[in-house]
Amino acid sequence: MTTETVTYAYAVAQDPDGSLEEALTGLPGVADGPVRLVRAGDRGEVVVAVGAVPEQDFEETALRAHLEDLDWLESVARAHHRVIEALAARTTVLPLRLATVYLDDARVRQMLDTRQEAFAERLSDLAAHTEWGVKIYVEAPAATARPAEPPADADLSPGRAYLSHRKAQRHAREDAYRDAEEVARRVEDAARGYAVDRVQHRVQQGELARGPGENVINDAYLVPLEHGENFRAEVSRAAEGSSGVRVEVTGPWAPYSFATPPEAEPLKRAAP
Repeated sequence: MTTETVTYAYAVAQDPDGSLEEALTGLPGVADGPVRLVRAGDRGEVVVAVGAVPEQDFEETALRAHLEDLDWLESVARAHHRVIEALAARTTVLPLRLATVYLDDARVRQMLDTRQEAFAERLSDLAAHTEWGVKIYVEAPAATARPAEPPADADLSPGRAYLSHRKAQRHAREDAYRDAEEVARRVEDAARGYAVDRVQHRVQQGELARGPGENVINDAYLVPLEHGENFRAEVSRAAEGSSGVRVEVTGPWAPYSFATPPEAEPLKRAAP
């Protein structure tokens, strides 16, 4: 029995000299499938990197269930990122949203024909720029931490000692949040000298919030290539002297936050 497939779209990219096929040779994509390019016309310089994936995994109901499976989601995300990074090493890329799928290559080509001019303009805007992530964390003691035992000679009852400890914790967190606001201002001031655009993402919580502390800022900055390392150095220094606040700078990445991906079309096959 033949498994029906659909077309998974990774990114839109520029391929002016036709060299991207070489970058994708032997590169495993989602579901370990090969990656190929779809062009608009015979000599189109704007291309879409795609691959075949099992329809049963990406139709609406199955995909909704898969997105709750962190192992499956991580596997797809790693493959998606691997393809985009391979492209970004050669050219300017517009990463598409994870799990963007079309019925077939013809539908991808139709989308590309319709939006080719807009894609070309955005690719030109993003040329020689990379994305940097900046997260700010508050690492003050949690309010639920167990109170320390009062000194033996302290003139406090156990109840008063507990309340005193909780008050001290609350003050520590309030101080840390005030420090985080100041650090955020320093980050913005430092970034303003280098970045040309900024996207403010929702803070990370739950399974996405890895590492110590509470994520209170989760921003992405678009930075010219020649300013990348200066941006990293200046922003990383923003938390110096602020106890309980941490700045995490990641990158450089392909400009995930600054692309304008098309919506995937519903996976519905035409009636025979």
